[in-house]
Amino acid sequence: MEYFLQQLINGVTLGSIYGLIAIGYTMVYGIIGMINFAHGDVFMVGGFAAVIAIIAIGVTGNGAIAFTILALLLVVIIAMIIASAYNWTIERVAYRPLRGSFRLAPLISAIGMSIVLQEFVRVAQGGRPKPLQPIVEGGVVLMRRAVSEGEFVVQLSYMQMLIVITTLVLMVIFTALITRTSLGRAQRSCEQDMKMAALLGIDVDRTISITFVMGAALAAVAGLMFFLYYGVTDFFVGFNAGVKAFTAAVLGGIGSLPGAMLGGIILGLIEVFWSAYFSVEYKDVAAFAMLAVVLIFLPQGILGKPEVEKV
Repeated sequence: MEYFLQQLINGVTLGSIYGLIAIGYTMVYGIIGMINFAHGDVFMVGGFAAVIAIIAIGVTGNGAIAFTILALLLVVIIAMIIASAYNWTIERVAYRPLRGSFRLAPLISAIGMSIVLQEFVRVAQGGRPKPLQPIVEGGVVLMRRAVSEGEFVVQLSYMQMLIVITTLVLMVIFTALITRTSLGRAQRSCEQDMKMAALLGIDVDRTISITFVMGAALAAVAGLMFFLYYGVTDFFVGFNAGVKAFTAAVLGGIGSLPGAMLGGIILGLIEVFWSAYFSVEYKDVAAFAMLAVVLIFLPQGILGKPEVEKV
């Protein structure tokens, strides 16, 4: 029971990170119907921006708690600004000129931008992983059990608490932003009919650009959380995380924010429990097999809405 509880905590933590990245996928797809395959690399850029900011500010786990909190807030703001600037540029340069072309062109452009970002960071920052000493340490012991080798401790770390709480807060904020603000109404209008939204006076280009910026900001937060949690990042981490987050978005129902978060949690739990009870080499196989099963019986995803063809 104790081992199961510990893996449950680990799975929810990992799934929260996937969910944050998946929201960016689902927001862009919901409006323009395009998968931004460079989104995972924007997550990676946000992580590297956080690395540079942490080193520049001198954040360590040995400083005062108040200084550490303020420094991490500054770091996340810097990472969000840099990642948003990259994603805004990508939308203007690589996606907007191809918006009215055949559907394969934006897809190829997105893959190209993913490779460009990977190679840019590799050349600029080097190909070696960037490690970091733990900044947020400690936790709460939930259970203890004596075992033959000593003692098994079920612990909820402060870093895991920070990740889950941050994810829930951002989820509530962005859901309220989309459902209760004029920007959200503009985004939902563009999702339903982009041409009609433009005729009604909505600035479609501006709405799409803001959506890319919002998705990048969430990806930057996820990049910082990933870096603080695992203590290492590299230029290729965005590809793996991006594929997993895209899987989470499709699993939960692409186009649905709660679905993206639910898909991320499910994917994180599948990976962690499979690694804990079966062979770790096949955790990705288990995750994608679950995706295939869900899409066979629920092609729109768990919380997605069936697509209605307009005639």
